[in-house]
Amino acid sequence: MMDGEMQEMMVGLDDIIMVLVAIEKKIRSLSPLIHTKPPGTTSMAEASRSFYTSLLPHHSPPTLRPRHRLGFRVRCSLGGRSTAVVAEEAGPVPWGCDVDSVGNASALQRWLSESGLPPQKMGIERVDVGERGLVALKNIRKGEKLLFVPPSLVITADSKWSCQEAGDVLRKNFVPDWPLLATYLISEASLKDASRWTRSELDMYLVASQIRERAIERITDVTATYDDLRLRIFSKHPQLFPEEIFNMETFKWSFGIIFSRLVRCPSMDGKVALVPLADMLNHSSEVETFLDYDKASQGIVFTTDRPYQPGEQVFISYGKKSNGELLLSYGFVPKEGSNPNDSVDLSFSLNKSDKCCKEKLEALQKYGLSTPHRFPLRITGWPLELMAYAYLAVSPPSMRPQFEEMAAAASSKMNTKKALKYPEIEEQALQFILDCCESSISKYTKILEGGGSLESVTTSPKQANRKLLLRQLAFDLCNSERRILFRAQYILRRRLRDMKTGELRALTIMNGFRKLFK
Repeated sequence: MMDGEMQEMMVGLDDIIMVLVAIEKKIRSLSPLIHTKPPGTTSMAEASRSFYTSLLPHHSPPTLRPRHRLGFRVRCSLGGRSTAVVAEEAGPVPWGCDVDSVGNASALQRWLSESGLPPQKMGIERVDVGERGLVALKNIRKGEKLLFVPPSLVITADSKWSCQEAGDVLRKNFVPDWPLLATYLISEASLKDASRWTRSELDMYLVASQIRERAIERITDVTATYDDLRLRIFSKHPQLFPEEIFNMETFKWSFGIIFSRLVRCPSMDGKVALVPLADMLNHSSEVETFLDYDKASQGIVFTTDRPYQPGEQVFISYGKKSNGELLLSYGFVPKEGSNPNDSVDLSFSLNKSDKCCKEKLEALQKYGLSTPHRFPLRITGWPLELMAYAYLAVSPPSMRPQFEEMAAAASSKMNTKKALKYPEIEEQALQFILDCCESSISKYTKILEGGGSLESVTTSPKQANRKLLLRQLAFDLCNSERRILFRAQYILRRRLRDMKTGELRALTIMNGFRKLFK
């Protein structure tokens, strides 16, 4: 999903960066999982399976698609009706489908219509921005509501499980919505290992970017969540949660789906949901329309903020996110300079040789901060909190009484948003930020210039070289982040130069007065 002429990517996830599962978002399958059902019956489990085939990354490099033998019975029910869906153990079921198949998009749309989705003014088609997207079939007015996905097709924490007992066990143990949904996805889908973005590749290509640390933090959280569920619930109910299905690999897959496709609906008291067809909407930073629940129509909708002509791709916003956040959650990097919300996290630390380091650290910890600590830099500047942190880092022992005030300002926990001013150490504080900025620039430059030039990379799933795509995406992200750092470097150098020029001018004037009085 992309903005402008964004670079598309089609790669996978890994033990460390499962959250980048969305890198393969465009190589997903679009047709319902093959199974039999009595005519006229629809179920939440069936909805989830067809939905998952549109969500799942396509697992086929230029080799054969992985297959998984299904050997368990799934009980489906909706509206009081139920039917047993049996996948024969002897029959291997291919997971996914050919991304180039036009018929798959039609199959998905046909299934959605049969399952209660009203007629749409948009259709799934090939697009220039995002490979697949929703395109206007008719004239669409500004302010028009679209989609109207009914609740029966939406997957939430309240959705009925095929294995009701498993869902009941999780709810009795008060499992929060996100891990509950992750477990639900695993329960309703049969998986096979995805292609990996390995830790070594992550270290190699994203070592300069702070997004690497956030990716590792996220997978650490997922690992801790799985370990908690395994210890408290799965190990005590192995008949409901067999380890061959509910394991770390499948959890990384399901959380990848959740991180990249979960929608938070303000009109449903902030409830999160997975919404079929809405997943096909691509992102643009030029629109400000979001998915939400419409009480009048009782469906998930979005309201256009611009008109569309037939044949035009329809966009929504994934939120005001940086390029790194878009890569981490959705698997793409916008074209350099096209994202007004882009930023780069810069890490700052106290000097351990500072005589007051311990006191300063205690002041930071009191307000929930640490050393090192990350602050976002934007093309337009940096936050007031960063300046307060810099003041604290360079402040001398004589300013001990102000340490707590500086730490509070750095944490945004002051009663006023007014910027702190300490003219006597402002130059040192700006130099502190500049030094950190230039140190980070050198890391980016080493990666970008030391790695050699990159060829133009095709994004066709049949031709793309996975490692080259990863490298290209990492380089695109590093380029956009270094651009912001260069801008900050320019602003800081100019301000420091002006301060020194002003001091020199003032000194010259003072010397002139002295000569005059003599």
